[in-house]
Amino acid sequence: MKTSEGECPAEFTLGMIGGRWKIPLIFHLMDGPRRFSELSRALVGISQKMLTQQLREMERNGLVERRVYAQVPPRVEYELTGLGKSLKPVVDAMCEWGEAHGPGPAAVSQGAQP
Repeated sequence: MKTSEGECPAEFTLGMIGGRWKIPLIFHLMDGPRRFSELSRALVGISQKMLTQQLREMERNGLVERRVYAQVPPRVEYELTGLGKSLKPVVDAMCEWGEAHGPGPAAVSQGAQP
């Protein structure tokens, strides 16, 4: 991989998907388009403001497409773009690593922190 001296390609990746909520968002969007309310319910603890910010940033970065349907009430869906879908192996690897090295389900449900 060609990089300038001192640059690590992983830094670019982290710039695109870094943060508390982007990987979980990508994970939930892997199954197909989701409405804002579905994502909000799936991501326990995220505020509407933060969810909106993260989705907008991912849309600006070309990872997510926002589709608005002209109907009453208004319907908005979010879907991974080709670029977003290309992160599937990355997210899958992170999930596998977490399952192998993270706390068990009982520890997670009891609020254990890594």
